[in-house]
Amino acid sequence: MRLTVLGGSGAWPTPERACGGFLLEHDGFTVLIDPGYGTMPLVPDRVDAVLVSHGHPDHCADLNPLLRARVLGDREFPPLPVHAPPGALDAVLALDKPRMLAGGYVQHDIEPGRTREVGPFRMEAWSLPHHVPNAGLRLTADGRAFAYTGDTGPAPELVELARDADILLAEATYVGRVPEEDAPYLSTAVQAGRTAAAAGVGRLVLTHLWPGTSPEDAEAAARRHFGGAIG
Repeated sequence: MRLTVLGGSGAWPTPERACGGFLLEHDGFTVLIDPGYGTMPLVPDRVDAVLVSHGHPDHCADLNPLLRARVLGDREFPPLPVHAPPGALDAVLALDKPRMLAGGYVQHDIEPGRTREVGPFRMEAWSLPHHVPNAGLRLTADGRAFAYTGDTGPAPELVELARDADILLAEATYVGRVPEEDAPYLSTAVQAGRTAAAAGVGRLVLTHLWPGTSPEDAEAAARRHFGGAIG
């Protein structure tokens, strides 16, 4: 199981970093997770399925150019399986008339508590607190486990999601404190470190850093609570 980070900026891309986008590969199968702003140019022809945690555009906007490239380009592609919470992709899919992208994708709802097979992966989902419905995702294959929080506030389910995962990809918009109005819906590097420690994960990867945040500061904050590998 191999994870490639395409970007990790929260809210909007910067000249240095695309928004969240991740490739998870196993046994010749590649899943694109959260195609946020700036991620599509890196992956148009090497994706077998797409998973989207929630409908905010910094997590799914580049699904539109990805589908355009696959439908309108010279090369013929099979319909792309796209998994997301119900309604999460309505806005991005409405950017084009339905007939333009017809046949380019097959949409599947992510349902918390229901297990689904995505290529070689077994996918489980948890409903986690955010401003819009957000699915925490856990993918397992051949005894390896990958967990991803999407964007979420504090929740006891996070430890269950991440339990003994080889990699925990955790939202850490802020370093140590979330502004009060967003505290139920977003997390910090400190909280990510605590979750990783409680869940016994092998490696912690921080994502969704607010633009301008020092990755070194975020890593140092998480390291105060988690003694394993970070990054």
